Amino acid sequence: MKRLLAQQLVCLLLVVLAFGGCSFGGSATVTPTPDETTATVTAGPTETTAPGDPTATESPAATESETPADEATTTPPPVNTETPTDAPTATDEPPTATATATGTATTEPTPTPTSTVTPVTPTATASATATAVPGPTFELGGQVFSFLYLDLMRESGMTWMKMQIRHTPGGSTADAENLVAIGERHGLKVLLSVVGDQAALAANPTQYFQEFAAFLAAVARVGPDAIEVWNEPNIDREWPAGLINGTNYAQMLSYAYPAIKQANPNVMVISGAPAPTGFFGGQCRVNGCDDLIFIQQMAAAGADQYFDCTGIHYNEGILPPTASTGDPRGNSNHYTRYYPTMVNTYVSVFPDKPLCFTELGYLSPEGLPPLPPGFEWASGTSVQEQAEWLAQAAQLSRDNRTVRLMIVWNMDATIYGSDPMAGWAIIRNNTCLACVTLSVVMGQG
Repeated sequence: MKRLLAQQLVCLLLVVLAFGGCSFGGSATVTPTPDETTATVTAGPTETTAPGDPTATESPAATESETPADEATTTPPPVNTETPTDAPTATDEPPTATATATGTATTEPTPTPTSTVTPVTPTATASATATAVPGPTFELGGQVFSFLYLDLMRESGMTWMKMQIRHTPGGSTADAENLVAIGERHGLKVLLSVVGDQAALAANPTQYFQEFAAFLAAVARVGPDAIEVWNEPNIDREWPAGLINGTNYAQMLSYAYPAIKQANPNVMVISGAPAPTGFFGGQCRVNGCDDLIFIQQMAAAGADQYFDCTGIHYNEGILPPTASTGDPRGNSNHYTRYYPTMVNTYVSVFPDKPLCFTELGYLSPEGLPPLPPGFEWASGTSVQEQAEWLAQAAQLSRDNRTVRLMIVWNMDATIYGSDPMAGWAIIRNNTCLACVTLSVVMGQG
């Protein structure tokens, strides 16, 4: 890594105010972090769909599952496989750990590592200004499906790991305890995305808001660094149909935020990132809301009193994050197509809050089978572009002073069926191009 660092620094000195332009020779071999086991859990549902289109007329559906290397008893959730013009841009989560009353955190085993990841050097840097000192508040992290690569994440400039847990009535905080302990052992801050029981929410919303807030308070006492309150609450795969609107979600936040802060004032509270979409024609309907009207309803209900950072997702890009026009797909002017317009849209609604990208990624099928139906829009994106664009997004996020946190979607998923989650993974075939580009931007290269 030292030789690679020297090569990077020499190259960066030759590049002036432009993205790209360097070619680094060589690569470093990284031994994965020994596998770790979480509490015994049962996976809950999480979803994904292809990017939305404001003129879409069909509704999303489909399922698939994955068992991560580190959680022998966890099965991932259903995911969606809609065409890019049919559905909201709902995004995947790692396996959802369902907290159970009898769950207990387990100790960390130390099995023999089974793979080696090589951060292969890309042919261009993400930016000519990559050596600039990172902003005082911006931080980078990754969403994980295993704990094999936590040390590599740190070497790439990441300081956060994200996973999701699920509350069920009467559930314990064992899974949260285990994840926080793992993060501490590896020097990573922990973001827990906490979701819950849709049926209980639908049956009695006010009562469930109180129960969920009590669970979040218990999780906060465990000591995570941040909690995301729910995930994509603007679509019916995550929130009960007929109850979906920003006003109802703001009510949940009004219970959750004071409960979390009373339990642990150091926990950063992130609003649940909506699924970016134009599927609902700019409106709220029985089965969901476009994300813009959803966050506007949140703002009108006073939700900004009840979170510290605005949750945001961006996973449908097929152009560099510097682009704000030129998307070749339909509805090319829709704000969800581009990184800058997503940022501007969310900042316009909550101007006094920083943004937290709890998922940001680029889909690439390179080295994998052809993309399944509904995801063909990313067929032309290379792993090289994925690495460069992620680094550019990290630099833009760092430099614009409005983004507090960027979680890369994702580190190491292996599902590649009707939902091509592995196509978003930056670690594949034992290499990690993005690890190099991100490390340069974050001053670690």
